[in-house]
Amino acid sequence: MALSLDPEIAQALAPMAGAMADTTPPAVGDIAARRAMWEPIIGAAGTAQPIPDDVKTSEHYATADDGTRITMRWYTKDGAAPGPAVLFFHGGGYIFGHIDLFDGPASRYVSASGVPMLSVEYRRAPEHPFPTPLEDAYSALRWLHAHAAELGVDRDRIGVMGDSAGGGMAAGLTILARERGGPKIARQILIMPMLDDRTTTPDPHIAPYLLWSYDDSLTAWPALLGEAAGGPDVPATAAPARLEDATGLPPAYIEVGQLDVFRDEDVAYATKLSRAGVPVEFHLHPGAPHEFDSIAFTSDVARRAITDRIRVLKSI
Repeated sequence: MALSLDPEIAQALAPMAGAMADTTPPAVGDIAARRAMWEPIIGAAGTAQPIPDDVKTSEHYATADDGTRITMRWYTKDGAAPGPAVLFFHGGGYIFGHIDLFDGPASRYVSASGVPMLSVEYRRAPEHPFPTPLEDAYSALRWLHAHAAELGVDRDRIGVMGDSAGGGMAAGLTILARERGGPKIARQILIMPMLDDRTTTPDPHIAPYLLWSYDDSLTAWPALLGEAAGGPDVPATAAPARLEDATGLPPAYIEVGQLDVFRDEDVAYATKLSRAGVPVEFHLHPGAPHEFDSIAFTSDVARRAITDRIRVLKSI
């Protein structure tokens, strides 16, 4: 039996597919067109579900090594007891997206889990190529550790979480923090993470169902890495799939859909961590494409995925 979309996801995608049937996908390298196409979709998906009214936000700022002020948004639930916290990185292929577009998902995670989140407005490629986005993430991690006491956060219970490129950022940050001897990261929650700049050969079994395409990856990775993309000199902090030794990295939760460009690299990364003795929980969701959870949020598979994420957040 051939691979196919989950029926509930197919139903949710139908209006979107119809609206985009006559549009030409952006050419490889056209970043502006991708920003113009995807940011409104992300924004609409983020507000398609109710925004919880028991979550408060406040703005904070970290200073990067180059002196740039990094905006961060702190989400906390009313009456939450001191304990864990999560550093959150939004998706967007490293080339689009802003924390404002992810207010909905962040608020819902915090409302359901009671675990506060710090969402980071890291700088984007190609205007700010690697290592700038990751250094922004590291500055945010240091800030959260430094301000943990006043925020009611246990420094030993700080996790990192992200989806898509944000998942790649979270994974890269755990590697960077290990290289630099801290700050400590207790858990990594990687949602359909973007990990490997070498994923360029299309899989015909999944090609008809892709939301994030191979052409998107062929645009995003060179934007982040320049001419080094796909070559021998890309560090694991930039593309975590390049990691050779995963020893000592924090326990990981990793999930991806079976109809996702990132499927194979995520399966391989879960295996690599496991072989290094890192505790891993891994989920491969049949019939699910990239970002299935925000597009088909009422589907059974999306509900199960969100339930798993909330459970892991609570366990930090």
